[in-house]
Amino acid sequence: MQTPFDTVILNADVATASDRYRADIGIRGGCIAAIGAGIGPGRETIDARGRLVTPGGVDAHCHLDQPMGDGSRMADDFITGTRSAACGGTTTVIPFAAQSRGQSLQAAVDDYHRRADGKAAIDYAFHLIVADPTPSVLREELPRLVAEGCSSFKVYMTYDDLKLNDRQVLDLLAVARREGAMVMVHAENADCIAWLTEQMLDAGLTAPRYHAHARPMLVEREATHRAIALAELADVPILIVHVSGREAVEQIRQAQGMGLKVYGETCPQYLFLTAEHLEQEGFEGAKCICSPPPRDRANQEVIWRGLDNGTFQLLSSDHAPFAFAGPHGKQAHGGDASFDRIPNGIPGLETRMPLLMSHGVMDGRIDIHQFVALTATNAARIYGLFPRKGTLAIGSDADLVIWDLGQPRTIRNEQLHHAVDYTPYEGIEVKAWPAVTLSRGVVVWQDGRYLGREGHGQFLRCDRPAPAQVRGRGYRGPLWQA
Repeated sequence: MQTPFDTVILNADVATASDRYRADIGIRGGCIAAIGAGIGPGRETIDARGRLVTPGGVDAHCHLDQPMGDGSRMADDFITGTRSAACGGTTTVIPFAAQSRGQSLQAAVDDYHRRADGKAAIDYAFHLIVADPTPSVLREELPRLVAEGCSSFKVYMTYDDLKLNDRQVLDLLAVARREGAMVMVHAENADCIAWLTEQMLDAGLTAPRYHAHARPMLVEREATHRAIALAELADVPILIVHVSGREAVEQIRQAQGMGLKVYGETCPQYLFLTAEHLEQEGFEGAKCICSPPPRDRANQEVIWRGLDNGTFQLLSSDHAPFAFAGPHGKQAHGGDASFDRIPNGIPGLETRMPLLMSHGVMDGRIDIHQFVALTATNAARIYGLFPRKGTLAIGSDADLVIWDLGQPRTIRNEQLHHAVDYTPYEGIEVKAWPAVTLSRGVVVWQDGRYLGREGHGQFLRCDRPAPAQVRGRGYRGPLWQA
């Protein structure tokens, strides 16, 4: 007698990064066990007739309950953040275990496990943020943590409490090359920003709008160029995160044209916001302060083209959930704080995939396969989670989204599920939203109802990602033996 599946998705119009076909999907033990026609009974059945089915999203750049050093506090922890993600079709998140100076990297990871354990409604992994690359971090902690499943780390070229100098970046790139880790780079020139900020503050220009003036495209362009040069010197792949506009895009495309393994990530704020959003009356512009800042409409088109032509491999939310009201968010230093004292970042976990499906796929800017690659498959590959995550294949985790398409709705913060008191995408119309989200075969969102539970999500150990491998060589050879 045929053993029934736990769940069968019937009549699915399946789209992956490479294929599209109609099939039934059988789920057993949290994994996809069969794909085909008439595959057999299920204890539960979901009829997806007339609906598109894609892999659950992998949001590979988001911040949840991350300790801050300036008196601010993130509104979303692993409970509310993963709830919000699930309601928007994301089934895996990769936030950051952030080291502070004077702290061991292991201590930062241990603290982040405590913050996440038993709370997440969907699966999660950790990136590392390395702010203090001491000899023990470089020689002992980082190699051990990479081997234990934290196989990606982020370095900052800006922010006083996080930035590294070029020598420190090179030291970390050498470790990444030896250990097979992926390096993410926040590329902005700290000294240029500091100089411009000082000039504007001295002139009394303190409003939120001047955040964009203190971080023009050239500071992103210079740092992107320098990060690529350092990676070329160390002979190691890198990923430039949250790219905002044309000048950084040109640096990445040039490097890719030279055959360097340089990957690019962008975010919805650079597709849907402009610097004009920082010019709202009073302190309202603080809601859209993020770094790099949004640019202009011409640069929005550059970013859209980068999604279509392959410059970018990832579209991530860079969810940084600071509330607007109250003493711990955007107004942590007062309702008239100067732009340089306003916490950086905007929320976007729940809206990332609906925005791209609506204004990317349905408006004809990208195709459905590019959508899946940008929101799920490439992130799983780049961070060592593929094929467990990021695709619909036999043996993969049963993370999937059944879409409602062609039913317009307007984004309203009151309908979202994060703990932030605003969304920068308020009032934008979308034509797509998940009807059903499944995480490892469990329905966590269905027809407007959140059905997830705390603790369902599991911590994921990431493999050393193939895209981080030095081209044509193994992981561990010293530079002089290359």
